[in-house]
Amino acid sequence: MIEFWKTSRVATFTTALALFVVGCSAPEPQRHDVILRGGAVYDGGGAAPYVGDVAIDNDRIAAVGDLGNAVGTTEIDVSGLAVSPGFINMLSWATDSLIIDGRSQADIRQGVTLEIFGEGQSYGPLSPAQKQATLAGWIANAGGEEELRARLGMAASDALEVPWTTLGEYLDYLETKGVSPNVASFVGATTLRVHQVGYENRPPTDEELARMQELVREAMREGALGIGSSLIYAPAFYASTEELIALNAAAAEYEGVYISHMRSEGNRLLEAIDELITIAREAGVAAEIYHLKAAGQENWSKMDEAIARVEAARAEGLAITADMYNYTAGSTGLDAAMPPWVQEGGYRAWAERLQDPSIRARLRDEMTSPTDDWENLMLAAGAEGTLLVGFQNESLREQYTGMTLADVAEARGTSVADTAMDLVVEDGTRVQVVYFLMSEENIEKQIALPWVSFGSDAASMATEDPFTRTSTHPRAYGNFSRLLGRYVRERGVITLESAVRQLTSLPAGNLGLDARGMLAPGFFADVAIFDPSTIGDHATYEEPHQYSTGMVHVFVNGEQVLRDGEHTGALPGRVVRGRGWEGE
Repeated sequence: MIEFWKTSRVATFTTALALFVVGCSAPEPQRHDVILRGGAVYDGGGAAPYVGDVAIDNDRIAAVGDLGNAVGTTEIDVSGLAVSPGFINMLSWATDSLIIDGRSQADIRQGVTLEIFGEGQSYGPLSPAQKQATLAGWIANAGGEEELRARLGMAASDALEVPWTTLGEYLDYLETKGVSPNVASFVGATTLRVHQVGYENRPPTDEELARMQELVREAMREGALGIGSSLIYAPAFYASTEELIALNAAAAEYEGVYISHMRSEGNRLLEAIDELITIAREAGVAAEIYHLKAAGQENWSKMDEAIARVEAARAEGLAITADMYNYTAGSTGLDAAMPPWVQEGGYRAWAERLQDPSIRARLRDEMTSPTDDWENLMLAAGAEGTLLVGFQNESLREQYTGMTLADVAEARGTSVADTAMDLVVEDGTRVQVVYFLMSEENIEKQIALPWVSFGSDAASMATEDPFTRTSTHPRAYGNFSRLLGRYVRERGVITLESAVRQLTSLPAGNLGLDARGMLAPGFFADVAIFDPSTIGDHATYEEPHQYSTGMVHVFVNGEQVLRDGEHTGALPGRVVRGRGWEGE
């Protein structure tokens, strides 16, 4: 009896001990697709960084912090590196470059994971005539149909056409084709105007304006972010404030945003800011200034008052913001050296007028006389500050790329105005130029504004054919890395955590984007990992086709597109849609 009791007691104790040991054993480690270990985490909200881990599952951030014993199928040691949300390019012209090369090399190598299109022009909605003009432009820029087919990877039997009509269809086309970054777009006010009014200098009829508003609503339901305008250029110049209010009122029905290359960035900068604020107030929309600047030395002193007007509107309760590029020169065409009246009707009508002696005589006077009636960037920069970078004509390209307009005028023995007119006619385009317009002091003043984000105002190129056939502005390769290298590390204009916020959560919030712009559980896994001690730009005005360095890894929607500074070839980019989207 005693023996049985002892035996039973031992057995019971053994069983209990076993259960206790099982109950106290370590739980199974949490498993993730990817864990980024030990980096300095900048979450995008502006807080100071902390050393931690970031876990990714599928296309989302799964966890952030000390992940302890968690296990990743892929684990990357990022100690000594900054880990931040992917950057948002608030003004991208990668609309065509992504069709040619979806890798977006120049921007991915700077940590850009979202490209925002739509400065006045958008790839939808397109009328049949607009589609024909777009295709003709592609063929001309490529140097012929055969070259265009080669660029697009098309067989000789494939029909050359623009395979979309609406803005939503264009964005879907990019996603289906395959691109590395995410993409989003405003609907262009210029595109809407050309769709209904053409290139004429007149107000739309009531019926035309109503159709333009309905096109806005359709684009918003497809996911457009709002209305984008570019008011110094014909035919956008012809649009009244009232027309822009009407378009934005339609976008406001879907919580759209107004974003504008304003009617002036120089002589009438302050008045242009007032117009933008009026449009925002009357239409009931948030509004953003594209590439904030005071252009032309005589206007540099206006920046303080420009900032004051924006901040007064913000204090009133209006959501007014701005973006910028980090250079003292801008880039556009020689159309910004000529009055809008001569450009009415589009390029062909413009080029014909430029060959009329009486019109040329009038233009010589207007192009060289100060005025507040239109934005003359050549006069603001000076012919010595107007650098020629983009020709379609191969002969002109070889002769004049990298020369100033003043140099070419001297070489040709013609006046500056005549040289500009002749080049536009001979090249068959508006001719891309770089205008030196801004002060370094104002650049730093703008960067320090907490309501300013950043945009390249450029395509996302690659240091290979066909992109290297023409020159470009260095901002195409260096805008974002220049901010982090020159202005954060070297100049100390803002802290790194502030810069990350202005590159990520600030623009995401301004645009009303869901689950983008932060390193937080549930957000999309768009992640940039870089070395704060080395990141920087190398592109120059003389040699612009040079990649930035210092970006080590980049993820888009959880897929790695940059590994150890080299592109992986992955194309996981998606369409990011605005608040009015009626899709699934």
